[in-house]
Amino acid sequence: MNDDRTASCEQLLADCRLRAATELFAHTWDPIVLAGLRAGPLRRSELLERVGGLSDKVLTETLRRLLANGLVERRRHRAAPPRVDYRLSSLGASLVDGPMRELASWIREYGDELLEAQETVR
Repeated sequence: MNDDRTASCEQLLADCRLRAATELFAHTWDPIVLAGLRAGPLRRSELLERVGGLSDKVLTETLRRLLANGLVERRRHRAAPPRVDYRLSSLGASLVDGPMRELASWIREYGDELLEAQETVR
């Protein structure tokens, strides 16, 4: 199908779905937090512990971005004290179990070569 949106996407790659998809990997912590949620719902403190290396502020920003992109869901539980957890949405799960899994496979095969090339340039 070659509608107006598709035609303009081919002409202006900056407005393309490809840009929207690649932007998901532009923020360092986004894929890492998504991978952290792969095993199931986690509370913020559990997520901070599982991921490690990021501040509470950065986790907040990351979760907001992932929520805004429909990749993560926030669930409030009616309990005392109140409890909130985060989990992958179906869209987020499809990203983690699809392209991110393929990327992980590529990294296992070529990661050392990638790091060596980066060290050579420095």
